Formats: sequence, C-alpha cells, structure tokens
Amino acid sequence: MATTKKTVEVDYSMYEKIMALYELQKIDSQIDEINKVKGELPDEVQDLDDEIAGLNTRIDGINADIEELNALTRQRRRQIDEANMMIAKYTEQQNNVRNNREFDAISKEIEYQELEIKLAEKNLKEYAAAIKVKKSKAEETEALIAERNIDLTAKRTELDNIEAETADQVKELEAQAEVAKKKIDDRLLTAYGRIRSKVHNGLAVVTVQRDACSGCFNRIPPQRQVEVSQGKKLIVCEYCGRILVPGE
Repeated sequence: MATTKKTVEVDYSMYEKIMALYELQKIDSQIDEINKVKGELPDEVQDLDDEIAGLNTRIDGINADIEELNALTRQRRRQIDEANMMIAKYTEQQNNVRNNREFDAISKEIEYQELEIKLAEKNLKEYAAAIKVKKSKAEETEALIAERNIDLTAKRTELDNIEAETADQVKELEAQAEVAKKKIDDRLLTAYGRIRSKVHNGLAVVTVQRDACSGCFNRIPPQRQVEVSQGKKLIVCEYCGRILVPGE
C-alpha cells in the first residue's frame, strides 16, 4: 500500500529538509537554464495559436454576415417578383374599371408597388456592395491566417526540436527533483513554490556568501547567519524574502 505522507517512513530533521530544498532549487535552476534555450518560443507559439483562433473567429463572423446579406437579397428579390405580379394584376384591373375613381385608386396601388421595387433594388445594390466588401475582408483574413500558419509551423518545429533534444536531460532532472521532494514537507514546498513564482530569476533558496544574501546581496546580521548555519528553523532574508541556507 502506498504511503500517504512523504515523511512517514523517515523523520528528516529540519536541517535535512532545508538542504533538500536547496538541492531542489539547484535542480530547478538547471531546468530553468534548459528552458531558457527555448527563449520566447513557447510564448510566441501560444500567441500565434491565439491569433489564428481569433482570425478564424473573425472569418466565421464575416461568413455569417455574408449569409445574412444573401438571405436579405433573396427576400428583396421575392418582394420584387411579388410587386411585379401585383402590378400586372392591377394593370389588368385598370382595363375593366367603371370610373375614374377606381382608375386612380388602382394607379396609386401600381405606383406604390413601383416604389417598393425601387426601394428593393436600392437595397439589392447596397447588399451587393456590402457582400463585396465582406468577401474582400474574408480573403485578406484568410491570407493572414495562411501567413500566420507558416510562422506557427516554423516556430513549433523549432520548439519541438529543442524539447526533443533536451527531453532526456529534463526527465532525469525531474526524477532527481522528485527524490529531493520526498524529504520536504508540503508546507516548505508550498513556501518554496510561492517564492519562486515571485522572484524574477526563480531563485527561492539562496546561500549566505560573504556575510550577505546571494539573492539580493544585502548584508545578513551575524546572529542571523548563525541561525542559518544551524538549520533548526527556516530563515528567510528580511530584504528579499528568499530562503537562506549556509554557503557551500
């Protein structure tokens, strides 16, 4: 049955835990150095992925607009056909009118249908112009997507090559890190992770060198240095918040 607590089998002293934390820091720093080889590639790949997704969303929106304009175009054409049918019907009725009043009433209906046709034809021209603009934007966006896909393929290939070249080394370092973590309780690991996330160089655990913190280079009082060397409790630099360990 697997143990549920890392420190159950061996009761490590605080000094051993702190030094294991320092060992973990050295391992993580090596992984950080390997990751530096990737440079900005991971971020660039992610940015290109996001940009392409955004461009595809834009294409979807443009196509939806074009479909809506096409639907409106069909609707206006139906209106023109219906208006022409009404004009033909009214024209025939005019031939059978009995007085001028009926003739004038039908003439007004014909005039109304003709105005409806003119308005619909005006709309059709507007829709056609809008569709042309939309299609042009779609073509520009598709061309941009093609360019970005070329960039993405190149950068992703470069990143994949770097990761393939360093995979074995990173795997070995990660295995070493797991060994070190077995000596460290969760509280210390959490503190370590929190500090690492806040400092620019990822150094959460640093040594005292020449009476100073090797993380921020501020002087450490003698009594504080004694406490660090004893390793009976966790000591952090009062200036930068990093965990202090004895110099090597």
